[in-house]
Order: sequence, then C-alpha cells, then structure tokens
Amino acid sequence: MTPLLPAFDDVLAAAARIAPHANRTPVLRSRSLDALAGAELHFKCEHVQRIGAFKFRGACNAVQSLDDETAARGVVTHSSGNHGAALALAARERGIPAHVVVPDGANAVKLAAIEAYGATVHRCAATQAAREAAAARILADTGATLVHPYADPRVIAGQGTAALELLSETGPLDALVTPLGGGGLTCGSALVAAARGGATVYGAEPAGAPDAYESLRQGRHVTDLVPDTVCDGLRATVGAPNLALMRQLGVQALLASDEEVVAAMRLLWSRLKQVVEPSAAIALAVVLNNPAHFAGKRVGLILSGGNVDLDALPF
Repeated sequence: MTPLLPAFDDVLAAAARIAPHANRTPVLRSRSLDALAGAELHFKCEHVQRIGAFKFRGACNAVQSLDDETAARGVVTHSSGNHGAALALAARERGIPAHVVVPDGANAVKLAAIEAYGATVHRCAATQAAREAAAARILADTGATLVHPYADPRVIAGQGTAALELLSETGPLDALVTPLGGGGLTCGSALVAAARGGATVYGAEPAGAPDAYESLRQGRHVTDLVPDTVCDGLRATVGAPNLALMRQLGVQALLASDEEVVAAMRLLWSRLKQVVEPSAAIALAVVLNNPAHFAGKRVGLILSGGNVDLDALPF
C-alpha cells in the first residue's frame, strides 16, 4: 500500500527511477537579478523539462512505479494542463492508456499538449468537485489508477527530484522558493531541504488564490476560496496531505499579486532570457517583494514551467 506521506528515501528512489526518462535541467544565474534582489539567486530551469514543466518528474515516477498488471489498465488524472500533459507522456512511454479530465477554460497550449501526447481528454465544469466526480466515473469504468496532480505520494517524491538536483549543483542554500498550488513541488522540495542542509522552504502563492497561506495562518484546511489569478497552474486547492507535510517540515507561504507576478515574468524574459509562465515567475516575485526574508542569502528558485499561450500574454 502506498504510504500517505512520502519520505526523503522516496525522493532518492524516484530520482533513480526517472533518470532514464527525465531531463536534468540547468541552473542559471543573473548578476542583474542578484542586484535587484540583494541576494544570490540560483534558478532551476524546469521550464525546459520534458513537456515544459517539472510535472513530468512526478507523473513519470508514478507511472514507472506501477506493476505491469496495474499499469495495463491505464492511469487517470484531472488537470488544468501541465500535469495532464506530463501523465499523458509518461503513459505513452510506458505504452498504457491515459485519461485526463480537463476543466473548461484550461490553457489552450497545455490542452493541445495533452492531446498531442495521446491521452483521452474528458471535459468538465471548472470546479474541483466536477473534476473529481469525472475522474471517479472514469476510474469505475476502466479500473485504471488515479495519479493525483499533487496529493499522490509518488508524485510528491518525483517532484522533489528537482530540488535534489538543484542542491547537488549549488551546495547548501539558505532558502528555497517554489511556486505553490496543490503543494506537490513544495512538499517534495521541503523533504529534500530538510535532509540536505536545512534551507528554509517558501511556497510562492498568488494573492488571488491564497488557500495554503490562509490554511497555515489559520491552522485549518481552507478550501472555500475561489481562485482569481493569472497563474493558471496555481489555482488548485492545496491538498490535505500536502498541507500536513508542509506543517511538519516548517514550510512558509508568501503571496504575490498578479501585477507583481507579471513584472517578475517580464524580468525573467528580459534579464535571464527565459520564457517562463506566470506560475513560474511567482517565485521571483516573492523574493523581490520580501527582502527581509532573502536579502544577503543564497536562494534557490524553481522555475516550474514555460507553457505560455503566446496569443494571450499577460503583458
């Protein structure tokens, strides 16, 4: 039985499991961005990961973890984009069916990727309840395995491999910043940070979707907020196991407005010469807007994805 919460050993196992499939992404520096932040910034470029986002790590680990009999029945998820594309590709490489429930209004570029990788797309209303209900129907019909976008321990462990690579290249860091939506990347990164030097982990969350921030602040799982943010990859409600792991590992959440995110996105395009999506740029936004937390420190930032709809740029 898969445990509810993963451990650091699961991240190490995931790293070995996905090594033949995932890219080892570069770490970039920028003197001008260091000067703006008053800190030493190390950018882990997951926007050049396969499917254009870190999500391939977790999806690949989950799919490659399945025994042959289970895998043959296929996999199911619900996703607004990057995780759906990641699972579709991971399933295609394993030669098994993938079903992706996509809410109305999903990013067109990400939807096209899901279809291009061969998954069967199922549309639903743009609510968490509708997504979960549609996935449940498919599971009942097919006997497939659910690979949750962020609450699956195999996914969390896989996402943690990005931070594992980052720290292996940079050495000890004072702080590690990840975009925070459902919490898979943040939790996987926190497992690595706790085991490898103890960097403080910050989850960067949109001010228009602050459910994790409010959950940590209020000491309860806040699930009734309606997201309103340009960061389409960060609109999901933080998972219950993710929140528990964040509390356990001392993760802090910081907020950025959409205006701050778009400004950071422009900086990353112009200064670092990297095409990243708003959900990735939020990591830089919270560093620039919270100098008390980061000034004078060595900071790792995970640029989570680069799947931008070029016909609908936020600037």
